[in-house]
Amino acid sequence: MEIKGYFKKLMKTFKKYFSTNILFSSYLIISILLSLTLRTLTVGISFSIKPILYDLFIALVIGSFGYLFKPHNQFKYFFIILLFFTFLCIVNSLYYTFYKSFLSISLLESMVMLKDVKSSVFDKLRLIHFIYIVYLIIFFIIHKKLSKKKYYFEIEKIEISSKMFKNTLFAGIITMFICIMMITKIDVSKMSKNWNREYVMQKFGLYTYTINDFIQSLKPKIDVNIGYDAAAYEFREFYKDEFKNRKKETNEYTGVFEGKNLLVIHAESIQNFLIDLKINNQEITPNLNRLTKNSLYFNKFYPQITTGTSSDTEFTFETGLLPSTSGITFVSYFDRKYESLANILKNKGYYTFSMHANDGDYWNRNAMYKTFGYDKFYSKDSFVVTDDDIIGLGLSDKEFFKQVTILLNEIKESKEPFYGKIITLTNHSPFNQIDKYGNLDLTLPYEYINEKGKRVKGVSNYLEGTEMGNYLKSAHYADAALGEFFDLLEENKILNNTIIVLYGDHDARIPKSEFNLMYNYDPLTNSILSENDERYISFENYKYDLIKNTPLIIWDSESNYNETIENVMGMYDLLPTLANMFNFNYKYSMGHDIFDSSEKIVIFPNGNFLTNKIYYNSLKGDYITLTDEPISEDYIEKLKQYSEIRLSISNNIITHDLIRKEERNLK
Repeated sequence: MEIKGYFKKLMKTFKKYFSTNILFSSYLIISILLSLTLRTLTVGISFSIKPILYDLFIALVIGSFGYLFKPHNQFKYFFIILLFFTFLCIVNSLYYTFYKSFLSISLLESMVMLKDVKSSVFDKLRLIHFIYIVYLIIFFIIHKKLSKKKYYFEIEKIEISSKMFKNTLFAGIITMFICIMMITKIDVSKMSKNWNREYVMQKFGLYTYTINDFIQSLKPKIDVNIGYDAAAYEFREFYKDEFKNRKKETNEYTGVFEGKNLLVIHAESIQNFLIDLKINNQEITPNLNRLTKNSLYFNKFYPQITTGTSSDTEFTFETGLLPSTSGITFVSYFDRKYESLANILKNKGYYTFSMHANDGDYWNRNAMYKTFGYDKFYSKDSFVVTDDDIIGLGLSDKEFFKQVTILLNEIKESKEPFYGKIITLTNHSPFNQIDKYGNLDLTLPYEYINEKGKRVKGVSNYLEGTEMGNYLKSAHYADAALGEFFDLLEENKILNNTIIVLYGDHDARIPKSEFNLMYNYDPLTNSILSENDERYISFENYKYDLIKNTPLIIWDSESNYNETIENVMGMYDLLPTLANMFNFNYKYSMGHDIFDSSEKIVIFPNGNFLTNKIYYNSLKGDYITLTDEPISEDYIEKLKQYSEIRLSISNNIITHDLIRKEERNLK
């Protein structure tokens, strides 16, 4: 009876509180629902009370100040707060759709870059991105109903504002202490480093993530020396051991390209699943297919990008470092000192350049290329661009390659040896100019037995008009342009004494549903195969992550390479691999020569990692095995430590300008 009486008393108190705090309670519930909805639609629903408590703590503290206003003015205060929370949800939801990450204060200075890819952004817009506005509407309706019932007038008679403010703030502080008691060392580490934004969002909710990101983003802006001593010590200790343990191994590729020209083709959004893919017996990338049969072809090659996408790929290719986890490296940290491929080869007597038919200021390339040591950047101003030659974001690849060939001829005449990077543009999302991509039939012919028992032929639209279909048409065009480019290079004898390195810069951000359509479509039923069907190909359990690899091809016209390298490889391994082939030294790369004897490990900036044995997901703390070999917990822990130290060192090199400062200290 005593427990029953206590429960009744508690319910009576709660009912009384709610009846006199309807607006505040509504604000509190909607604040939590906004953050919960964002997490559900992005990183997935988590059955954890912790992020809800963190959201509650922030909402209580901010909401407590609403009681300093008269009841009839409290709506304006709470509505403004919810409007801001709604804005955070919408921009983070859209940002996650585009970048698979969450918006950061440190990225705001680079938002100007979106003006050139606004068509890609708008293409990703969905009605679901604005579902959060429904909560605002509900809050407004509650306010109107309360106004009609003269709720605010009645509350003004009984509410003691200062007392409610103190009690609510105290409740927020109590909730904060509960949250602090639940935090772990791993949580503290990941919050302070902030490189796994998905983890922070899922574990701590939207509002704590935003506050933490604001603090972490301001640190280097306030004082670049904050945390410098610890970062410098970690840097020195790491490279002392790294230089000691780094073996100068030789292999069959050591020095094979020494003194030769290097031409790098940075192929926009070309993914590896395109290789040897046929639709209706049509090769999607026939020219790339031929290259892979006459080259060193790496079929498990992964870019290591964050929100800088193409610029992150360029950064990692040039330096062997991972891109910054705070801001975009090309934009926020262009004035640091880096050990770059361009500078290394320049010191060996190479003429260094890059060619891209986009504005030189895009991704801040004009500034970053000077840091890398390029002698010349042939940007949009170096090319003739007419309306007829524009596809997507700018000059079409076919016209671009024609003009590039003329420039390469001039360079070859007087500036050998050379190292040049050619950056393509046409195969950039949103892949919507299908009338300019050429003919590629993506319908699907099939046969079936009709009700009369006769075999009948039919044709399904299959991939026509889908996002995947449009991407395949765009990639088919890009491949045709590449084939024409190789013909031009051969005609002009530019391939003589020149090594071609071609890589896909990042995945095309095609949603999982589109892969499911392409691989699991049943024309007989015009639907997706059942998961129980033996023909069904699943993209769950991280298979979708693993299909985001891009091709890497190293091609030499004077060699007869015909080898597919099955080892996993990251972009940061390319500098050490080329160092072995071109016979030059490097110091700071986080990767390794793909042909040496070390275990192959690809670290992703969000903390995930991949080996030939496992793929580990840092957000969920689990992994899948890629072999039949048993995996020990000790093996996982060693890889986690290996990844975390390299993520930390690489980020500190960028943030604290460690190469410049530490080399200066040695003088």
